[in-house]
Amino acid sequence: MSIEIENVNKRFGDFVAVDNVSLSLPDGQLTALLGPSGSGKTTLLRIIAGLENPDSGRIRFHGEDTTDVHVSDRGVGFVFQHYALFKHMSVFDNVAYGLTVKPRRIRPDKAEIKRRVMKLLELVQLDWTAHRLPSQLSGGQRQRIALARALAVEPKVLLLDEPFGALDAKVRAELRRWLRRLHDEIHVTSVFVTHDQEEALEVSDRVVVMNHGKVEQEGTPEEVYDHPANPFVYKFLGNVNLFHARVENGHARIGDLTLPAPEHGDARSGKGYAYVRPHEIEILAEQDASGALPATIELVSIVGPSVRLELRIENGDDLVHAELPKARFRELGLAQGGQTWIKPLTSRVFLDGETLPSAGV
Repeated sequence: MSIEIENVNKRFGDFVAVDNVSLSLPDGQLTALLGPSGSGKTTLLRIIAGLENPDSGRIRFHGEDTTDVHVSDRGVGFVFQHYALFKHMSVFDNVAYGLTVKPRRIRPDKAEIKRRVMKLLELVQLDWTAHRLPSQLSGGQRQRIALARALAVEPKVLLLDEPFGALDAKVRAELRRWLRRLHDEIHVTSVFVTHDQEEALEVSDRVVVMNHGKVEQEGTPEEVYDHPANPFVYKFLGNVNLFHARVENGHARIGDLTLPAPEHGDARSGKGYAYVRPHEIEILAEQDASGALPATIELVSIVGPSVRLELRIENGDDLVHAELPKARFRELGLAQGGQTWIKPLTSRVFLDGETLPSAGV
């Protein structure tokens, strides 16, 4: 079931929640709506579901206009952040609820309801909890029950609003891997909202990055991470260093260091910024022939097999963050307060105020 979002707008008073958004979400894919608080992602999800009406624009499911179709008739399954399970009902009755309230003419009989519910509980690996109350389950288990309940009505589209936001980091990491495996089994078109960049990149087939009600970029996780369309996407998707640069004829100069900037290979020039991720900065024990920037190591943080460094470039005001394997750190003989040299291995350069096209758009 593909989803087409065409020129959708939504305001709440003077606040623009969704600003002329158009998207095409392919059949059977898991799409993440990613962005900071207030970016419009949850409002857009609720418009897809029919829980909010757009001020203008159209929503189509598989080519059929559903903009004015009531939420109960859209064939949508919705999973909320805080489970929304009925506390007084058993797990079995919670999952069965959507089936038992169907009109009599289309309601399955009791035997079929039982078969479907137990099959779903097996799918989410919680069939042994059928007669328990939600209060007897962990947060992660309750969220899996909420997902089973959404799937019980055999939805055309599955929508999830920050489904793991209320869980601790370890459980959240386990559940997002589980959701990816589950989606690969059922292949229902799914859209989930998150502000967690790692979650979006790990779980989804496609990522839509939103900000101030607009789509900043869409594409595969690899496309949006490796080829950000603009500085906002670069900064939002993981840690990044920003170097002030002078851009001229396909190169960016940072002090005595020159970086390639092929995206500016024409006559354009001016003030620019080079964005470099911490793992893309090479740490050198001594300056090499190709040039590097001298820096002082101000902080060393050892995190498992990796070492994170905070460095200050000579005559620079901003800290530079770098990350390298622990073995390489020891090999270089580095220490806090010591001197080293740094060189960006890859970078993305933007002229001041510029947005570049990307592979994901």
